[in-house]
Amino acid sequence: MKRSVSLPVFIVSVLAALAVGGLGAVLGYVYFVGGSGEATRDVEAAPIAPGAEDTSATRTFTILPEESEISFKLEEDLMGARTTVIGTSNQVTGNIAVNFDDPTRSMVGPIEINLRTLATNNEFRNRAIRDQILESNQDRYEFTTFTPTAVARLPEAVAVGDTFTFSLTGNLPIREITREVVWEVTVTVVSETRLEGIAITQVTRSDYELVIPNVPSVANVTDEVDLKIEFVAIAD
Repeated sequence: MKRSVSLPVFIVSVLAALAVGGLGAVLGYVYFVGGSGEATRDVEAAPIAPGAEDTSATRTFTILPEESEISFKLEEDLMGARTTVIGTSNQVTGNIAVNFDDPTRSMVGPIEINLRTLATNNEFRNRAIRDQILESNQDRYEFTTFTPTAVARLPEAVAVGDTFTFSLTGNLPIREITREVVWEVTVTVVSETRLEGIAITQVTRSDYELVIPNVPSVANVTDEVDLKIEFVAIAD
């Protein structure tokens, strides 16, 4: 026996099918335009300002990407479940000039980061980040460079085996917006040629006008974003 379908049920079914199809089209578009996340080049450590060159008391340490990591962390509702999102990349480098006779004269050079290579555990999210949030699939936004402007709370003496903490202030651009950021940095002098450390700070998406795409499965993304750099730096 042929079963009839009421008009309201038919309309709802059609709208649901269109919605699913539309969502699939949106996801397909994001996946296509988000790019592969492949870097156009390796990150490069820029020279430190004149006056910080190596002397008998000063050594320049370079952050090794292969042993370091830049990461971000935020919270979101994904499919109705509260989720911690972490994105990571090893494409971070820079120079640190340590004056062992007078650590207060130590300096940190520009820190270059490849934003395009940041990746979470979800490829659709990664492509949305590259295309619609950071726009790092565009070559002009692939890299950002944190430029230090001040270092505070450096110790008056330091030796191999010591761990110390200081604050590092500077300017961090994302796309066309630059904001002042203060990192809390903890460094351990492992040897005369090796430093290990961690730098943490927090920024807000609103400060950088980073808007989350309107996707039905994602809601309540935190404005606060935790940034962290875990690094190993080796003396030249």
